[in-house]
Amino acid sequence: MCLLVFAHQVSREFPLLIAANRDEFHARATTVSGFWAERPDLLAGKDLEQGGTWMGVTRSGRFAAVTNFRDPARTAPAPRSRGELPLAFLSGTRDPRAYLDELAQRAQDYAGFNLLVGDSSQLWYFSNSDTREPRPLSPGIYGLSNASLDTPWPKVALGKTRLQTLLATGPPGHDALAAVVSDRQLADQRDLEALHLNGAMDPVLSAQFIVTREYGTRSSTTLRIDAHGNTSWREQSFDNRGVLRDEQLIEFQQQAATPSI
Repeated sequence: MCLLVFAHQVSREFPLLIAANRDEFHARATTVSGFWAERPDLLAGKDLEQGGTWMGVTRSGRFAAVTNFRDPARTAPAPRSRGELPLAFLSGTRDPRAYLDELAQRAQDYAGFNLLVGDSSQLWYFSNSDTREPRPLSPGIYGLSNASLDTPWPKVALGKTRLQTLLATGPPGHDALAAVVSDRQLADQRDLEALHLNGAMDPVLSAQFIVTREYGTRSSTTLRIDAHGNTSWREQSFDNRGVLRDEQLIEFQQQAATPSI
């Protein structure tokens, strides 16, 4: 997952609204989102190479998402997969702070990451490449890509502006939320240089929605959770030409978590 734009506790009617793109190599094996047979309370896509996920939600309302942290100085393979991180939170019962405090003790087992965990009432942010301290998020509109939370990359700033404008018109539907992260135009080279994004691939990766033959936006997911726990998740899957190939719309009413024995 390479771009998330979200509104946390901004709307009384919809305390959590998320628009997100997952960017990945097209050759990497993946399943579309759905409830997992081995974890029937978990709604997420699955990375078939490592068995983890990039973003998901549970029937009890737990939410988690991870993005990679781009750091050219840290390119060596890490012993553990970042897809474990959202999966472990979604499969467990610990509150966000307890989960992140424990994770902080072993965070360097993973390549650079940004992690969001919580639910519609609270969200926490943690990165092993940023402050390295769990941080609760106050109500607001946020953007997260492959740098620290709210780093003003053009695609992040554009998404936040679009979501702010959208919320001013009323509760958004899935199409309107998806449009928040759908822009395919590359950023201005001068804006990238001002942010020291001078790599050969930085212009290509600067678009919200990335289209190349080998790597790009594989899916766009929008999530709406209202004040009554009604949850609506839509995932759209795309091929390497950026053409829509599949769509999953899954809706459910949140239920209290089953106590662990």
